[in-house]
Amino acid sequence: MDSKNISCCFTGHRRIEKDKTSFINAALETEIEKMISQGICNFYCGGAIGFDMLAEKAVIRLRRKYPEIKLIIAVPHKGQSDLWGEREKQEYDEIIALADEVECLSEAYYRGCMYARNRFMVDNSSHCICYLNENTGGTAYTARYAEEQGLQIVNIAPFSC
Repeated sequence: MDSKNISCCFTGHRRIEKDKTSFINAALETEIEKMISQGICNFYCGGAIGFDMLAEKAVIRLRRKYPEIKLIIAVPHKGQSDLWGEREKQEYDEIIALADEVECLSEAYYRGCMYARNRFMVDNSSHCICYLNENTGGTAYTARYAEEQGLQIVNIAPFSC
């Protein structure tokens, strides 16, 4: 079986309001478990701050219950976290250490590397779980690209656009 057919990617906003975190965590776990029940076992995430980290942590938590699932992090470039704050860097390093696979797509940052990372995740997936409540930006671009590629998309944003 093509690994694309058993894979799901995540995309979402970097800025998440603190009061939405509990809702997002619950929605992520519900949707990931639905995916697992459909035979999805590979979960691609981009390693960014915000929704990505919430999704990565949800997969890590659920891996205790479903040891067959894999967290695959698609890093757009080496040094992705170099300009982040210490807390975010530490959280990122912990998540990277717990990932089943880490795909570093570029040796260095270049304009468009985040979009290339997002296309990589979509191109390797048949499903997408997103947190999209804005019509512009990287998340909107990625959700549109996923739709164009025929992925099954679930948007967990309570007031989606």
